[in-house]
Order: sequence, then structure tokens, then C-alpha cells
Amino acid sequence: MREHDAAGLEALLTRIKSQAAAGAYRVTQHTQQEMVEEEISLDEVLEAIRRGEILEHYPEHRRGACGLVHGLTRNGRPLHIVCTTAQPLLILITVYEPRPPKWITPRERRMA
Repeated sequence: MREHDAAGLEALLTRIKSQAAAGAYRVTQHTQQEMVEEEISLDEVLEAIRRGEILEHYPEHRRGACGLVHGLTRNGRPLHIVCTTAQPLLILITVYEPRPPKWITPRERRMA
């Protein structure tokens, strides 16, 4: 990864963490559904963001540039959160626990 790319991702992660910590976020209906289905609490989502890293960056996402954040909850549960800072509020687009077959490990995606 080039230096300016790494700096841009670090700035994105800093903004995501700042907005989440300030309560400046919106949970989409899709995210709420995923949270219910996977029994993920909002506290767990915020913990994972606080402890997270950017795994993937989607600069051309239809909701604006997005990042896939991987983080662990206080209990060590891995979560992935796709979110965008393209709006004044952090938009939580989806959240899930990374599992096979899509994910080999929480940090490694299975290639098609």
C-alpha cells in the first residue's frame, strides 16, 4: 500500500472512530435487521469500531466512499462493520460476524 493511501485510510478510520464515540451516527434499517438476526448489540458494534481497523476501502460505493471495519468486542467477538463518512453523520450500512464460506478468518476473505 502506498504511503498516501495508508494515510488516507488512517484518516478515514480516525473519522469513523470520532463520529462513533461522539454518538454522531445513524443505524440503517438493514443494519438493525442484521443486528437482530446475528444477536449483535449496538454496544458491541461501537466497541468493535473503537478497537477496529480498516480491512477494505470502497471509494465508489453508491452511498459514498465506505470502509469495512474489522474489530473485536470486549469479549473477543469479531465483527465487520461497513460504514461511510460521506454524510455529516457516520452511516452504519451493515454489520455481521465474519464466517465461512465468505471469510477464511475474520481478516481474510475467501477468493471466488
